[in-house]
Amino acid sequence: MFDDLKPDIDYYMHPDGYRIMTKKYLTERGYCCGNGCKHCPYFPKHNKGNRNLKE
Repeated sequence: MFDDLKPDIDYYMHPDGYRIMTKKYLTERGYCCGNGCKHCPYFPKHNKGNRNLKE
């Protein structure tokens, strides 16, 4: 699932070991997963399946 992700482009690592997905990756994915991503580009945030990007 994460094999083709590029570090520092698609994600970065939090000091606690969490993988933080970038706004670029989340936007290119095309929908909200609803998991509370830090850089969620959708509005309203964290609404699973949402495809409406914030301006």
